[in-house]
Amino acid sequence: MSDKWDKRFMELAGFIAQWSKDPSTKVGAVIVDPRNKRVVSTGFNGFPYGVEDSANRLEDRSIKYEMVVHAETNALMFAGSQANGCTLYVTPLPPCARCAVLIIQAGIKRVISPTPDTSKEPWKTQFSISSQMFKESGVTVDLLDL
Repeated sequence: MSDKWDKRFMELAGFIAQWSKDPSTKVGAVIVDPRNKRVVSTGFNGFPYGVEDSANRLEDRSIKYEMVVHAETNALMFAGSQANGCTLYVTPLPPCARCAVLIIQAGIKRVISPTPDTSKEPWKTQFSISSQMFKESGVTVDLLDL
């Protein structure tokens, strides 16, 4: 269940999301060791290290979607094996199916995100797929109304 620590780490994820240069959706992620409330890693959505994040690439969704590294993936890559057993906080969207695969493989045990708006695609389908994978793999998902 949600507590003051969940709120704090979601606020931190929101703060980190602001580091993204994406003009339409800024996403932040925080990986936390639940035993001692220690931040293991953070990430935001953006292009890979060394790849130019020019305005024309960021504004053209067909290019941006092929080049962007999601916040969850960035956080997992920097955490490495330390992600095993941790909690992942991500905002403003829950993990997509692509990120869910990596979250499960990294050994994350709990995911916290805002309750999604599932009235629109692709979020509706992405949330359905990731939710099913999390359920099958035993990853707890807590959705918060922010």
